[in-house]
Amino acid sequence: MVSRHPHVFGDASVATPQEALAQWEALKQREAVAEGRRRSVIDGVPRALPALLRAQRVQTKAARVRFDWPDAAAAWEKVEEEVREASAAIGGHDQGRIAEELGDVFFSLVNVARLAGIDAEEALGRAIEKFRRRFTGMEVDLIARGQSVENVSPEEREHSWEAAKARERASAREAPAPGKPES
Repeated sequence: MVSRHPHVFGDASVATPQEALAQWEALKQREAVAEGRRRSVIDGVPRALPALLRAQRVQTKAARVRFDWPDAAAAWEKVEEEVREASAAIGGHDQGRIAEELGDVFFSLVNVARLAGIDAEEALGRAIEKFRRRFTGMEVDLIARGQSVENVSPEEREHSWEAAKARERASAREAPAPGKPES
């Protein structure tokens, strides 16, 4: 502990918490090399974590040694590049390449989320729940008209989907703000 905190227990100085983390990682790396062990900065992130959380942790560790985008906007440019590569892969019909490029898109999106201060796992969970609400709303709408999702035209499915979204938005506008009493 003492050896990894020379800014606390010695003469070294750091200006920010990020610099302290970078110093910590560099000292851990030197210790590993001195002991003859191979060690990466990104070691220690469990492979068993959900993929989005694991990506965020790996990126956070890399960022500790200043391997990072300056901000979410710069990371977004990488997302756009990766989307173009995924689109080209889809056009080529090579399943392996498609999977690789989509993985790069996901990884890049996690970077944007992390840099924007958003937990990617939580954001995806919320998106799944939003989709679930809208899809079940669409089903209810179609069933009320004696139809079902699988038996209507693509245009009718889209119309019903948009109606479910509109109902959800209208409902959200009518709901009182959290912590405020209804009037």
